[in-house]
Amino acid sequence: MAGVLAAIVGYASTFTVVLAALTAAGASPQQAGSGLFSVCIAIGILNIVVAWQRRIPVSFAWSTPGVAFLLTVGEPVGGFPAVAGAFLVCAGLIFLTAFIGPLARAIAAIPAALANAMLAGMLLSLCLAPITAVAEMPTLALPILAAWALGLRFARRYAVPIAVVVTGIILAATTHLPAGTFDGAWPTLMPVVPAFTLDAIIRIGLPFYVVTMASQNLPGLAVMRANGFMLETRPIFALTGAASAATAFFGGHTSNLAAITAAICAGPEAHPDPGRRWPAPVAAGFAYFVLGLAASAAAAFIAASPPLLIQAVAGLALFSSLATSLAAALADEQVRLPAILTFVATASGITIVGVGAPFWGLVGGIVLLLMLRERKAS
Repeated sequence: MAGVLAAIVGYASTFTVVLAALTAAGASPQQAGSGLFSVCIAIGILNIVVAWQRRIPVSFAWSTPGVAFLLTVGEPVGGFPAVAGAFLVCAGLIFLTAFIGPLARAIAAIPAALANAMLAGMLLSLCLAPITAVAEMPTLALPILAAWALGLRFARRYAVPIAVVVTGIILAATTHLPAGTFDGAWPTLMPVVPAFTLDAIIRIGLPFYVVTMASQNLPGLAVMRANGFMLETRPIFALTGAASAATAFFGGHTSNLAAITAAICAGPEAHPDPGRRWPAPVAAGFAYFVLGLAASAAAAFIAASPPLLIQAVAGLALFSSLATSLAAALADEQVRLPAILTFVATASGITIVGVGAPFWGLVGGIVLLLMLRERKAS
């Protein structure tokens, strides 16, 4: 039950973010549905095979911070094939991290406060969407916001899924769906031939890799350690890199260690005995197979719905991530100013020489941190 719950919470909380991000990056509804379906299959296989073989409750998910970042980038030069190429580059870097020690150490050396500040800066614009929706379409947005708030009060874990259900009811009652909206909605894997452009690699591939490693894989390892499970990073990164490469050919984004939902599978609520918690990720894997069957229908429905309302629900799904990131970014007074610089620069959305704000925010924060440390040392 813990595994099924983890899959439902993980899927229902952020599938709207995934579909909105792929669409914003140039995917058609069919391509977005294919991308989500392929990632559900990959996550399902990883959860089942690794947990079953190792007999430990290691769980996998998609990169929510990564797709949140993708939602802010827009369509690159070369369209969605270039996005698929960027996904493939990111997958290759994750795979190489398993075998190139300096690369893994470089990612691990990024101060956690700055990584969280960068993530918070990316999430800020998305989390403003619910407020904008309330201002522009209050009769539609206010019931969703109220459902989410009531969910937080009485059933915190289900707050976002409740908001998603209410959104679906409102959209079904108010949105005119053109004839044939759900034609071909049965899930299919639609091949995408990746194209490699410098614009997409720099603006999407490299930041996606940094965000996924710093905000998903490293926290995922920490969650497992906190519950008494030590993981070998080499096979984990090699497997997730290979799985991400496979899904890139179908428009799918990155697979990685679960972070937030990992606690459900690895914690005491899965089973009092740590040695008997490994069936939870196995159950989550089978649940992802079932949930993936709805990917194409969800993509078609969302494509016919008001974009702002979909962004509002996605923003609500990311509120807890924003709060956690800000808290972690500002916890240490010694790095607070560099973290604020990273946050502000990332949230600004600037692009310099074709490179997006998250990169410059992280670079600015690291430079300021080094300058302050040098001054203190002298």
